[in-house]
Amino acid sequence: MIEVVAAIIKVENKFLCCQRDENKYKYISKKFEFPGGKVEKNETNEEALIREIKEELNLEIYINRFFATINYSYPDFDIKMHCFLCSLREFNIKLNDHISFELLDLESIQSLDWVPADLELIRFLKDENGI
Repeated sequence: MIEVVAAIIKVENKFLCCQRDENKYKYISKKFEFPGGKVEKNETNEEALIREIKEELNLEIYINRFFATINYSYPDFDIKMHCFLCSLREFNIKLNDHISFELLDLESIQSLDWVPADLELIRFLKDENGI
């Protein structure tokens, strides 16, 4: 079980969706995700999320609140993904790990090709927002 964190970042009422680069696992390669990454030893989930977003996107986030934990089994590994609603100090994104990004509202968000675990998260977001 790999512990990971994900940031649900709203920018002017739209959600930041990041496209992964090529990956050895085809089922997550070039798919969209909410940004985040692995929790390192002796690191809290919140510390990991702040670090990962700074490293991957050059963004400084505010963690507003915990949202959900998603357990998902991929063919080659299992994840426990702790998801947080976040906001930004300013939107000056620089893609260091991803190949593109989109800003989409909840009604349009499923038009992208998402990693499977994040599809569960989108369902939770839509339920919470009555969509």
